[in-house]
Amino acid sequence: MSTTARAETLGSIPLFRKVPPAAIARLDRQCAWKRASAGEWLLDYQDASDGVYFVVAGAVRVIIQSGGREVLLREIKAGEFFGELAAIDHQPRSSGILAVLDVTIGRMPASVFRATVHEHPDVCDQLLALLAGQIRMLANRVHEFATLDVSHRIAAELLRLSRPQPSKPGTAIISPPPIHSEIAARVSTRREAVARQLNAMERSGLIERRRGAIVLTNVDHLRRLVDEAADNG
Repeated sequence: MSTTARAETLGSIPLFRKVPPAAIARLDRQCAWKRASAGEWLLDYQDASDGVYFVVAGAVRVIIQSGGREVLLREIKAGEFFGELAAIDHQPRSSGILAVLDVTIGRMPASVFRATVHEHPDVCDQLLALLAGQIRMLANRVHEFATLDVSHRIAAELLRLSRPQPSKPGTAIISPPPIHSEIAARVSTRREAVARQLNAMERSGLIERRRGAIVLTNVDHLRRLVDEAADNG
């Protein structure tokens, strides 16, 4: 089997972790495979197609337009998928999909996806858990936009993007650090506002900026600031 053939398989997708290899091979043949370059739009907002797309290499971003600005909802990495809502309800796409790295994706027809969900209980359970998680995530985002000002939305986003540093309890790191325009897209503000807020956080000792990283110096304190702002919002 060639390297290309090995790359174009659903075998690495956790959603199909309990699907037998023979069934995976059949699903692979029912997918249309595509490679796209970073910066290429894969789906447009309100696109009428209803297939489900599985990312086997690279990463994409889910983006919507709001008030003339792009709002970044989430990032989908290798092993994950998108388009399940359109496959379920056959409605136009609710967001656009942009490749942020070179990607390899497989497009599964909606009918095949629904049949697979019905045939394999573990696939169904995982899909339900994913949809529940997305609803909770969107509810949290709505709550943040309703209760937090820009500075605290930026702080909340930094907390989400960070991972703990085991060697330094109570701290967390974001590496590589997102550029200002990316953070702005995540919290629906402008790049200049992000630059001002990061400078203010650095002056107050809440973050340290190093080459290739942003360090959150006191995660608990930063989280309390966000929680208090939400309670008072």
